Amino acid sequence: MRMSEGVEWGLHCCVTLGWLDDRAPVSIRRLALWFDLPQEYLKKRLQALARAGILTSAPGVRGGWSLARPPEKITVMEVVAALEDGLDLFCCTEVRQKGAGGEGAAPSEFAKPCGISSVMRRAELAWRRELASHTVADLMERSPQGAERTRRNYLRMTG
Repeated sequence: MRMSEGVEWGLHCCVTLGWLDDRAPVSIRRLALWFDLPQEYLKKRLQALARAGILTSAPGVRGGWSLARPPEKITVMEVVAALEDGLDLFCCTEVRQKGAGGEGAAPSEFAKPCGISSVMRRAELAWRRELASHTVADLMERSPQGAERTRRNYLRMTG
């Protein structure tokens, strides 16, 4: 399984915004500089998070991005799904029914999903459950030094 780099960027932005929640919204320019990321691509990722109700943006000179909900109410799975556009990990095309492999088979042979599809769906469900069991707040708690460093560096960056 491979996810886009936008997932990493989005999760880091959510964690950073969680650590800075007592400050004004953070501009896209600052977030892009913060992580040395291309601003336009990051903006598209953050817009996807806003459409999903994870982030909110405020227009204007003092505008920017902030979490739309408390970090403990945003799951990692929500962020991943918003950035990966639903993200179906496995797509069964019923190849077993095609070509010579399916010739002469009774329709009843294909009434149930094949074993491969069943195993892959169970694995995907376990993966989704695991990501859904963790929140942005959990990620924030895993790096207390990161929280302090983020606040300190953000103050230095904003003057």
